[in-house]
Amino acid sequence: MNCQGEANEDDYHSHEHGHGHGHGHSYGGHDHSHDEEADTGQADSLFDKVLVDQAWCLNEAEAESIKLVFKPWHQRLDTTQLVSSDSDPELLVYAPFNGMVKLKSIFLWGGVGDEAPQSIRVFANRDDLDFDNVGDTQPTQEWALARGARAPVEYPVRSAKFSSVRSLTLHLPRSFADEETMELYFLAFRGEWLPLTADPIISIYELMPNAADHKAPASELAGHHSIS
Repeated sequence: MNCQGEANEDDYHSHEHGHGHGHGHSYGGHDHSHDEEADTGQADSLFDKVLVDQAWCLNEAEAESIKLVFKPWHQRLDTTQLVSSDSDPELLVYAPFNGMVKLKSIFLWGGVGDEAPQSIRVFANRDDLDFDNVGDTQPTQEWALARGARAPVEYPVRSAKFSSVRSLTLHLPRSFADEETMELYFLAFRGEWLPLTADPIISIYELMPNAADHKAPASELAGHHSIS
């Protein structure tokens, strides 16, 4: 069963769909301030942690237009900058990070029309995917997306599966009406970020015992003779 929901600028639906499991909704209440609502997508934002220059998208109509959808939160409703699919309603997006990420959720918006993506399949730490193999590869998590949303919708992830993320690959296989074009206006991530650190390297020399380091002093060997 596909979950369909509508979100406006100040009311976000959190959707979590487990493959083969039930699904639930968490609707924003009306007993909180607009300041709190405005902070929803900015808390733990990973906007400046995405290596946008290294991001790419397969089947985009205009080269490198995927870079336009990684927008700051205050530009989330901007529909002048977007990525559109080229030959059919399918996109494959690769987004690397400049550190290690513990992902909490994904914000995504394809507009109110039927050109919006219908579903998403997300892969953690896979930079080897293309249209030839992505359909046969098991995603880390997948969702049915909200239809007719008027603002970005937040999709929480299963944190245990996204605890050490260097990159995300997002497969958007179809639009709602299976139109010839898919459109995506906004893509963002929330989570915890840690800088990459070089692991200590222990050389084989350090691991192997060195006979020279364990030789007995000559004075200790004096008077000792081998017996044939």
